[in-house]
Amino acid sequence: MTEEIWAAIRAERLDQAELLSSLTDEQWNAPSLCEGWRVREVVAHTTLPFHSSRTRVLKEMLKSAGRFNHASDRMAKQDAARLSKNELAGVLKANADDRWTPPGGGPAGALSHDVIHGLDITIALGLDRKVPHDRLELVLDGMTPRTVKYFGADLANKRLEATDLDWAFGEGRPVRRPAQELLLLVCGRRI
Repeated sequence: MTEEIWAAIRAERLDQAELLSSLTDEQWNAPSLCEGWRVREVVAHTTLPFHSSRTRVLKEMLKSAGRFNHASDRMAKQDAARLSKNELAGVLKANADDRWTPPGGGPAGALSHDVIHGLDITIALGLDRKVPHDRLELVLDGMTPRTVKYFGADLANKRLEATDLDWAFGEGRPVRRPAQELLLLVCGRRI
């Protein structure tokens, strides 16, 4: 299963790099689904492990009193200002095979990170990109109540049911939508 996830990560990063290379300057500077971040900041964030040293990340975490989201926001804004759109897309493509994983997330966490932030971009821009079902299934199968809590999603008394995959999550009133829309709901995004 792990090699299947790494193959999915590689494919997702290459697909996103190709998509990013086709975006206009206006699209790079458009708002994403991540509050306060343009497309440019989202890509700076997703590529952070590939263009930042561990020392830098540690220093930024210390400046933020251990608050990762605070440090991540600052680094994304700094890197988005420092790196061109071509550099950011190039970093993603050049690191398609990198085996970085988020702390405690493993390969499934890395795939989730890439897929979710890719949707933060494409949905906000109104692009008709559909994440391949095999990748969505790998991400959705890793969703837990802990994940929902981390993202602050309010799914109380709701049962998410994918209309295009055999996947459901939670209990209560059915909410039926395509899988990638449900993934965004799990992650606390507004569609």
